[in-house]
Amino acid sequence: MSEQHFDVIVIGAGPAGYVAAIRAAQLGLKTACVDAFVGKDGKQALGGTCLNVGCIPSKALLDSSKQYYNIAHNLPVHGITVEGAKVDLGTFIGRKDKIVKQFTGGIGQLFKANKVTPFFGKGKLLKGNEVEITGNDGSKQTISATNVILASGSVPIELPFAKFDNKFIVDNAGALDFTEVPKRLGVIGAGVIGLELGSVWKRLGSDVTVLEALPDFLSVADADIAKIAAKEFAKMGLNIKLGAKLTKAEVKGNEVALTYEDKDGAHDLVVDKLLVAVGRRAYTDGLLAADTGVKLDERGRIVVDEHNHTGVDGVWAIGDAVRGPMLAHKGSEEGVAVAEWIAGKAGHINLDTVPWVIYTEPEIAWAGKTEKQLKDEGIPYKVGTFPFAAIGRAVAMNEAIGQVKMLAHAETDRILGVHMVGPGVSELIAECVVAMEFKGSSEDLARIVHAHPTLSEAVHEAALSVDKRAIHKGN
Repeated sequence: MSEQHFDVIVIGAGPAGYVAAIRAAQLGLKTACVDAFVGKDGKQALGGTCLNVGCIPSKALLDSSKQYYNIAHNLPVHGITVEGAKVDLGTFIGRKDKIVKQFTGGIGQLFKANKVTPFFGKGKLLKGNEVEITGNDGSKQTISATNVILASGSVPIELPFAKFDNKFIVDNAGALDFTEVPKRLGVIGAGVIGLELGSVWKRLGSDVTVLEALPDFLSVADADIAKIAAKEFAKMGLNIKLGAKLTKAEVKGNEVALTYEDKDGAHDLVVDKLLVAVGRRAYTDGLLAADTGVKLDERGRIVVDEHNHTGVDGVWAIGDAVRGPMLAHKGSEEGVAVAEWIAGKAGHINLDTVPWVIYTEPEIAWAGKTEKQLKDEGIPYKVGTFPFAAIGRAVAMNEAIGQVKMLAHAETDRILGVHMVGPGVSELIAECVVAMEFKGSSEDLARIVHAHPTLSEAVHEAALSVDKRAIHKGN
């Protein structure tokens, strides 16, 4: 028997794990959280990929780069001219690091306030709900719990012919810490990470080429929304090549020589830095002893039921390591739900209403089914749309780009999906998620008063448009 026994041990302190630990402790359960992430200062940095090298630092850089981009591209229309603007990259990156440090320290304070015991090291589940912790110095200790929550997260997928060297060929973490703006940046993958980080460096002056192997742009999103977004990215200067499969990447001197193939054959491309962002995989390496009974699927994810239970008594799994979208907020809600199930309460997580957001310019957000999915599933539906070009607030902001698209059941009017591209849609999608979670109809949103002038009026008008009664556009 281990020296220390807990009610709950969480392996992983990312958005899924640390939230699960805090909620479990709030419910009166003696809780520990094990994590091995090391910050720039060599110390334990809670928060996982999202906080340290993902969601938070990327948004900090996106905001900083947007401020710089606005000086030349958006302020002149307001009658504001700024001469000689330049970027101090040290301050640019330093601001991001300061924000990360603030929030990792904040989680530590939350652990103290809620009496969560942190352990620094790599956790491994042993048979009988024991957890072996291996420190960075190789030391080992074992603790045990009645319940163990596996929240080990995910890692970038590495291409065998374009391995990360953290200098010329980088993953998302490396692209957050360039010491100078690359003159030519290659990005493999036009997904969330590729588009967001590609946008950061493009705004700062880099010549960015994005190679996407799939023939359709942003196929996970609604086709109409993806089409608008692609047009705006092209205006910004992002060179996105679709159906372009990377076949070779070789560092030569201070450059990376690429070969890719598309419908027209093979092509060469030379860049100064290469960001490989072709997706992420569940990080379960070394997580499980062979005799735990916990199963992995063909993609290396931990197999769980609808309550995130692994089938092994007292062992649960959440976040990127299990099925469902690899999104921080999805993992957090699973963490809350599992902690509440353990405590005998009614936990809840609905994967059908998890919102997606891409924080580019313009932003892209959606929840629920796309029009293609409804067609493929034979579900009858109605469509309502409304452009931001007809929204007074968007025009006043000089950001009158994009639209809101709402899909409702043709017979019941229940909202089945909402898709947006435009200013502030990362915030606007929340209203639609609430309506969908409560099984609301498009008429429900159509009958709710929305403040004027606000961006939210686009949601209101899209809901009206479902039944062809939008006020500020032709039906």
